[in-house]
Amino acid sequence: MNGFLLNTLFSLLLLFSVSDALSAPEKLGICVTCHGVDGRGNEAVGAPKIAGMEDWHIRDQLIGFQKQYRGAHASDGYGREMKAMADFLTENEIEELIKWIGKWPTDITPTTVPGNTENGQALYAACAICHGTNGQGNAALKSPALAGQNDWYLLRQLDNFKSGRRGTHANDVYGQQMQSMMKTLPDDDAIRDVVSFIQSLPIPD
Repeated sequence: MNGFLLNTLFSLLLLFSVSDALSAPEKLGICVTCHGVDGRGNEAVGAPKIAGMEDWHIRDQLIGFQKQYRGAHASDGYGREMKAMADFLTENEIEELIKWIGKWPTDITPTTVPGNTENGQALYAACAICHGTNGQGNAALKSPALAGQNDWYLLRQLDNFKSGRRGTHANDVYGQQMQSMMKTLPDDDAIRDVVSFIQSLPIPD
């Protein structure tokens, strides 16, 4: 992690530890440093939108970082940075953060990934089995909502699954399922097309 990011992190940690203005958990600074005070995400630092993300999914991913089945791959730079942040958190602090994040409003994300939406709709049929016809997610299958997420982040994660940067750890059962699903997206164009279609879906209620 670069020095600027570290300095920003510790400045925000200090800010949130001495201020009750937002009634935020003390370590919220770990999240807002990259994801923004409103949780909308920040492409410049590779941090996705977390406002509107399901509580169970946030919990699962933070635990995944702590247990090293996320963010452990040598070429997953963003994942390694996130792991360093997740390691700061206790179980109770994770629950506090989840409650706080749940209060943030969700907004439409801008389109940044061009693609053939019509082709993407056809390709998405395989994704819909777990993530829902409208990308609304399915908690029972541990499949998060895709609609409303940053398209650049979805693109990166699909590429991570495709390349093996994610989903190869023995304990990452759902990641392994995603790796298998990537066989339905044969090339970069197909990945961009399906992301473009997902971006066209309305944000789940």
